[in-house]
Amino acid sequence: MSKYTTGEMAKLCGVTVRTVQYYDTRGILIPSELSEGGRRLYSEDDLKRMKVICFLRELDIPLDAISQILKEEHPEKVIALLIEQQESVLSDEINEKQEKLEKLQELKNGLKSKAAFSLETIGDIAVIMEGKKKLKKMRWMMILTGIPVTALQWFSIIFWIVRGIWWPFVVWVLAAVPWGILVSRYYFNHVKYICPECHEVFKPTLKEAFWANHTPTTRKLTCTHCGHKGFCVEVWGGDGK
Repeated sequence: MSKYTTGEMAKLCGVTVRTVQYYDTRGILIPSELSEGGRRLYSEDDLKRMKVICFLRELDIPLDAISQILKEEHPEKVIALLIEQQESVLSDEINEKQEKLEKLQELKNGLKSKAAFSLETIGDIAVIMEGKKKLKKMRWMMILTGIPVTALQWFSIIFWIVRGIWWPFVVWVLAAVPWGILVSRYYFNHVKYICPECHEVFKPTLKEAFWANHTPTTRKLTCTHCGHKGFCVEVWGGDGK
């Protein structure tokens, strides 16, 4: 079985020799044996224990607490919970940094698409990016809820043509119109628009937004701040206020 000196333990665990010696004096990591010359010698199990101690120290757990954990009847259960907790924390940090990276890439791509850009341009891109995921999620929700409504529409039309029975189509109209009004109100209550002229974010009236000429991401509106009329970029509008 392998034996390790204090220096070898320190090197394998990425700590100083003084740290290994200190853990011995604290009774947290006592060497399995001493050489004839009185040098500390550590076993494979000691090395594993040292790595556990280093891991717990990286979690900012005090040495007294580590000593108590290692004296438990089943310390591996406590350590397993700590590992799961640390894994969850790291996963959250990775996701957060990934989102930041995606925002940087979107901003970079957005600036590339501009022949000339200014602080206002960067601000517009930042606003668009901020609610991009929420806006996309809402659009998908509307598409998914619209699929059964469209399916019922075609069913009622085909039923009318084939069987000559028209009342299912009337029922569909009576249901589809209120649904369309509710969905439209919900959608326009949760979006706003950026004016390309003054770069202000504004909310048009429901009537203007509903009847305006539009593309998937823009709508031809009159800015409530500067009066410019033209295609404005659609962005997430928050809680609908």
